[in-house]
This record gives sequence, structure tokens and C-alpha cells, in this order.
Amino acid sequence: MTHDDFREQLSGGGLLTAEIIYYRPDFPKLLQSFVWQTVDRAPKFPRLAGFLDHWRREIEAVIHSINIAHADLVQPASVRLIGDELKLD
Repeated sequence: MTHDDFREQLSGGGLLTAEIIYYRPDFPKLLQSFVWQTVDRAPKFPRLAGFLDHWRREIEAVIHSINIAHADLVQPASVRLIGDELKLD
């Protein structure tokens, strides 16, 4: 996990798991599954939206459906300051 992902979690982001079901270009009747995880913010999911925009522009496979699961990894009760300062570099 990168520092940016941790900062995103502290500001409300959570773990997003997306399963993308798509048609293979070489076998149009065959469905394939691709699973992707990132830290993203509900309910708009900007990282997922950006990834899907990239998919539609750059990948020939046609998306059939998308299943998503989202969970907050850091909740207010699970983060507490020790002392007076929380420093993020």
C-alpha cells in the first residue's frame, strides 16, 4: 500500500473490489472475468470510473457486467492519536 492510498483511506476511501465480466474479442461468445482492487471513494468511485474509461478507450473487449464490493478499511473508532500529533509524510 502506498502513502497516497493510506491518506485516501483516512479521508474516507475504502477497498474497492471490481469483477469485470467481458466478452473476449477472439471468442465473442465466451465470457472472461477480470478482478481489480484499489482504494476508492463511495458512492461515485472516481478511480473505478477512470479505469472503465481507459478500458473502453484502449481495450477491445466489450464489458458484459461489473460486480463491485466496497468496504471501509479505516473507521473513526479504529484510528486514534497517540500523543498530540499524527504526521503523514
